[in-house]
Amino acid sequence: MDSLSTPQVTRVLDRIYREAERTDPAVFDHIIAEIERTGGPKSAQYWAKELDRAYMPVAPDVGRLLYILTRARRPRLIVEFGTSFGISAIHLASALRDNGAGRLVCTELNPIKAARARENLRSTGLADLVDLREGDALQTLTHGLDEGVDMVLLDGWKEIYLPVLQLLEPRLNPGALVIADDTTVYPESVTPYLEYVREEESGYLSVSVPLDDGLELSFCAGGGRARAGDAP
Repeated sequence: MDSLSTPQVTRVLDRIYREAERTDPAVFDHIIAEIERTGGPKSAQYWAKELDRAYMPVAPDVGRLLYILTRARRPRLIVEFGTSFGISAIHLASALRDNGAGRLVCTELNPIKAARARENLRSTGLADLVDLREGDALQTLTHGLDEGVDMVLLDGWKEIYLPVLQLLEPRLNPGALVIADDTTVYPESVTPYLEYVREEESGYLSVSVPLDDGLELSFCAGGGRARAGDAP
C-alpha cells in the first residue's frame, strides 16, 4: 500500500476536504456579497483577512497528479509556496515517503493556517519530511535550499508567482519541475508568470494542464534562467 492510501493519511485528507466543503462556500458567498455591496477592487490586505478561514484545497485529481509527479521525478528537495491547511503538502510528502528520500520545504504566510497544516502533517505521520516556514515567501525561501530544488509547487498569492520563481531560479537543478496552480481562475494575476515560462528563450518547456482550476507544468532543462547566466 502506498502512503497516500494508508488509513492514517486518508482519514486526515477526508476530514480536511469535508471541512473545506462546509466552510469555503460561505466564505466566498460573503466576499461576493461584500464586493457587490461596496463595489470596486479589494486590497491584498482585505483578501488576506477574508480568506483566513478558507481552505481552497487542491482538487483530489490535482493531489494525485502531484503524488505521481513526485514519485516519477524522485526529487531530493521540493518547495511549496502557499501551504494553506496542508492538503498538497500531504500528497507531496506521501510520495517522498514512498520514494524513501527527499524533503519538502513549505511556506505559509497565515499563522493560523500554518499551525493547522503542522497539526495535519503530524496527524498523517509525515511531519518529519516537512520543513514548514511561516511568513512571507520572499523572505522564508532565501535560505536553506543549498542542495538545489528539484520540484516547485506555486499555490499561494498569484501576483507573486513570478517573483517567487525568480527567487528560486538560482537554486533550480537541471530537470526541475515547476507546477503552478489556479491558472485559469485568476488569469489576470498569473499572466506575467505564464508569459515568462512560455517565452521561447525562457529555458522552460511549459504546457497547460486542464485539471480543476488549471495548472501550468514547466520543465526546466538547464536549471532555470539564473543557471543560464541571466541572473547573478
